[in-house]
Amino acid sequence: MLAGLSPGLYNHTMLWRVMIVMGCFVFGWSVWSRAAEPVVLDVRTEPTGGVRATATILFPVEPAIIQGILTDYAHWPELFDVRMRMAEIREQDGKAFTDIRIDHALLPVELRLLSETRTMPTGGLLTELKGGDFKQYRRFWKLIPVDDGAHTRAEFELLVEIDSNMPNWMVALAMQRDLETHFRIIKEKALAQQELQSGR
Repeated sequence: MLAGLSPGLYNHTMLWRVMIVMGCFVFGWSVWSRAAEPVVLDVRTEPTGGVRATATILFPVEPAIIQGILTDYAHWPELFDVRMRMAEIREQDGKAFTDIRIDHALLPVELRLLSETRTMPTGGLLTELKGGDFKQYRRFWKLIPVDDGAHTRAEFELLVEIDSNMPNWMVALAMQRDLETHFRIIKEKALAQQELQSGR
């Protein structure tokens, strides 16, 4: 049957088949991921520019452990499956200024992210852009104790816009994958730290 198709129609047909197969794979992976990990993650492009991610994550440890991991700035690069390095850290007056260099596989050059993180009076950690290769960068963590304080429900929000020609839909796809891995690494480190503390 395919032998009678023109090259253009054949390519169009094959493209649709690939898109259908990939769509089923992505949907199946998303369902499997949500079943395996207590994470609800939504990533979408913003009409005014950039990509926004929101998530609710259940960590089986107390909030103090998650807070400690998130404020251990020197080891931030270890929380991601992306090549990055901490060029500078300055902590003063309850704020942490960080200079992070990011070497992402989808980008031809290293990105620089200058940001400031502070603990909010109402709880949570807010990170805001101070300079570098981003047009927008804002990250917020809110840690809520559940199960009498034994576990943590984390509300997460991230807005990113890179100063590059990369289309936002591609950034969104990469962010989805990177954040799923990011949350998994935090959970693994939190459980390891809890085990160390309980063994003392």
